[in-house]
Amino acid sequence: MDAPKKVVLAYSGGLDTSIILKWLQTEYGCEVVTFTADLGQGEELEPARAKAEMMGATSIHIEDLREEFVRDFVFPMFRANALYEGLYLLGTSIARPLISKRLVEIAAAEGADAVAHGATGKGNDQVRFELAAYALNPEIKVIAPWRLWDLSSRTRLIDFAEKHQIPIAKDKRGEAPFSVDANLLHTSSEGKVLENPAEEAPDYVLQRTTRPEDAPDTPEMVEVTFEKGDAVAINGVAMSPASILTKLNELGGKHGCGILDLVENRFVGMKSRGIYETPGGTLLLEAHRGIEQITLDAGAGHLKDSIMPRYAELIYNGFWFSPEREMLQALIDKSQEHVTGTVRLKLYKGSARTVARWSDHSLYSEAHVTFEEDAGAYDQRDAKGFIHLNALRLKLVANRNKRVGA
Repeated sequence: MDAPKKVVLAYSGGLDTSIILKWLQTEYGCEVVTFTADLGQGEELEPARAKAEMMGATSIHIEDLREEFVRDFVFPMFRANALYEGLYLLGTSIARPLISKRLVEIAAAEGADAVAHGATGKGNDQVRFELAAYALNPEIKVIAPWRLWDLSSRTRLIDFAEKHQIPIAKDKRGEAPFSVDANLLHTSSEGKVLENPAEEAPDYVLQRTTRPEDAPDTPEMVEVTFEKGDAVAINGVAMSPASILTKLNELGGKHGCGILDLVENRFVGMKSRGIYETPGGTLLLEAHRGIEQITLDAGAGHLKDSIMPRYAELIYNGFWFSPEREMLQALIDKSQEHVTGTVRLKLYKGSARTVARWSDHSLYSEAHVTFEEDAGAYDQRDAKGFIHLNALRLKLVANRNKRVGA
């Protein structure tokens, strides 16, 4: 690849991306534009601006993307009830396409010929960043320093930082206990003290969730209202998408909901162990499934459930901007036309449980299901023919097996 003239760097302000900023300047002699996204990670971002200025960034972009993140990425994903490998709510995976989208857009606005990220060569994020970038601009150059440089250890990184007078937080001079990625949907902790899956994760790993043992002894009820599959209100109060997720995080975190200890299969081929905290997402998933129970037709719901693992895998593997994900999204969104109503959840000691749900769009008919008089709503004699027709092929198989001695 020809040396870039101007690079837009996904910049957190931390040690690794600060080293990358300086490395790009020294390795290529290029201008570096920084982009820092506020996705609800809960950190003050202005220090990143000050550090980028100090290190000679040509231009600095810091953007609050929380509403766009929840509205255009998290909510569409939750319409699908997406879970990777049946458990993971995809908090890191769903943030990467938005960051890449803005990297590419800023590169176009700044006249940059390349973008760069700080993902390592062992993980999924390098794939997610780059597939999204190429989907949005096939001509863009993507620089992944972790796959290029010889700074292959923490010691070498520290030496490079000291040589170039890059500020180093004191706790970075030793071995960090674990690595954390955070946004409004979740926190992800992995590495170091978590690398042995046979050892229980220490309590101090938890970032935003109370241990269930320490959660309140009194249950709490919360009502989530949906319109066409998206949450629009909590306890009757209308809120924006980001505000809803923030409130659900507060409620779920307080009651110890959404802690997951997972050994997952990375797209690059290895297994990794992580601790995920998704308190608000856990409540949102439970409530969404609760309202679908009464508003979604059985055939539509079962079809939707059958494609969910494929949809979730596409997001996990970095194919948010792929034609197949968009096709599945169109099907999922069609299914949500009548997913409108309210669900009451009971939060207690790590659990979020649906205890009531109601909707003007409900398909639930008490007249049909009642054990009392149904006023002719359902003729139980109809079930006989239904069973006989469904049993026909089973009888034919059984008779064949008896005939041939199978």
